[in-house]
Amino acid sequence: MIAYEFYWTDKREESHFFARLPERRKNPERITEESIMKWGKVVIPISGIIHFIQVEVPEVPEKY
Repeated sequence: MIAYEFYWTDKREESHFFARLPERRKNPERITEESIMKWGKVVIPISGIIHFIQVEVPEVPEKY
């Protein structure tokens, strides 16, 4: 599963992890860098400089 890890940058230009959000959109045409950043800022409102990286997260099997 694809997810995005969001980081904020402090005054010393050090990055700090603050969230991982899974990609749930089915239409890949809707997935742009701008839409990911907008989504991250809406879900986790934080002021300052933020950036993200795309990561692959293993699927968790459903419980019985």
